[in-house]
Amino acid sequence: MSTQTNRLWIKNPLAIHTNSACDARGGLVIESGRIAELVPSGAEPTQPWDSTFDAREHVVIPGLINTHHHFYQTLTRALPEALNKELFPWLKSLYPVWARLEPEMLSAATELALTELLLSGCTTAADHHYLFPKGLEDAIDLQVAAARKVGVRVTLTRGSMSLGEEDGGLPPQSVVQTEAQILADCERLVKRFHEPGDGARVQVALAPCSPFSVTTDLMKATAELAEQYDVRLHTHLAETLDEEAFCLKMFGMRTVDYLESVGWLQPRTWLAHGIHFNDDEIARLGKAGVGIAHCPSSNMMLASGICQVQTLEAAGCPVGIGVDGSASNDCSNMIQEVRQAMYLQRLRYGSSAVHHQHALRWGTQGSARVLGRDDVGELAPGKQADVALFKLDELRFSGSHDPLAALLLCGAHKADAVMVAGEWRVREGMPLDIDTDALIAKHQDAARRLASN
Repeated sequence: MSTQTNRLWIKNPLAIHTNSACDARGGLVIESGRIAELVPSGAEPTQPWDSTFDAREHVVIPGLINTHHHFYQTLTRALPEALNKELFPWLKSLYPVWARLEPEMLSAATELALTELLLSGCTTAADHHYLFPKGLEDAIDLQVAAARKVGVRVTLTRGSMSLGEEDGGLPPQSVVQTEAQILADCERLVKRFHEPGDGARVQVALAPCSPFSVTTDLMKATAELAEQYDVRLHTHLAETLDEEAFCLKMFGMRTVDYLESVGWLQPRTWLAHGIHFNDDEIARLGKAGVGIAHCPSSNMMLASGICQVQTLEAAGCPVGIGVDGSASNDCSNMIQEVRQAMYLQRLRYGSSAVHHQHALRWGTQGSARVLGRDDVGELAPGKQADVALFKLDELRFSGSHDPLAALLLCGAHKADAVMVAGEWRVREGMPLDIDTDALIAKHQDAARRLASN
């Protein structure tokens, strides 16, 4: 059962990650779902408190924020026919399987992915769902229900595909929709579920899958609809050189030129991957304030390339971290993805240029900026009380000296406690209100049925 206190002091943590220079080694105070106060070392809160949480064995960080995922893909982890392939062949092998997705399968996949993320210290997650075969027209509605059950914040992007194989696209015709169907459902979902402003639990964004799966007209119409309702835009872009070649062949222009031509070169847009940009394109993206969801494990698995994170940030792009779909990562673990981002970016920029603090910032405040939020991703007074607490009591941490650095360097993988809006959602390493054994059984059955149909 979730517990809500009037004024909770998370007291004297082993270490705490804040984005400011202020001393918060005495912990933080939670009140009415927000961070009310940061407590200096050796001090007590300035106002009385009702209860305490002894955090002397915990490393305390802001709840991690996942900027790109495909929850349904947890059903096709390590699928033999999709192993050891680059992006386009990988997609071609998986689309016929994913086309058999059914409502109860998506519900199980969404609940499992969100629970797995929560256990890794993630409190906000963006999902990109673009498959709507017959019978799954209410996919986003199902995801909203699952998110409310798990108790995390979500940005659910209403994806779309309008170009099937018969039209020169990659997906089978059975999963594409007409532009009229797509736009009507986008409008319905925004009106029904999108919560603007501070403290939102469910937000909706509009997200054509990629330039090679929708028409130019749909990209333009989606941008217009997003502006009308003041919601964000999301798509895959510049993930591989194959995609760049596709854009040149199909549209006669490179990816960023295409983005600008359809009205997407603007600050409400964030892109999944964003790897293959030249210097001029990075400058243009930064000037426009386009966000980037860096997905290191996926980029490594599919050998797509290495995102230019620090160069993009220096140009003005918000940069966050995404685990990406579990079929191209096979692991929905945000704290491990933050570690992976640190190491992959060291390959590009050098070991002295990328610190653990950089990676933690990408996975928290950076990711919040990518999703257009300033109320989460930081431990500071007035921010939402989304907090992840990790213990360093496993063999992998023995002998470590800097607790915050050890969180990444020694490979933390599971939070001991997590709260969202001041409510505990994980205690003693277990999610509250979720029967994990029953969830795994349900999910495993769905995965078997999907793969065997």
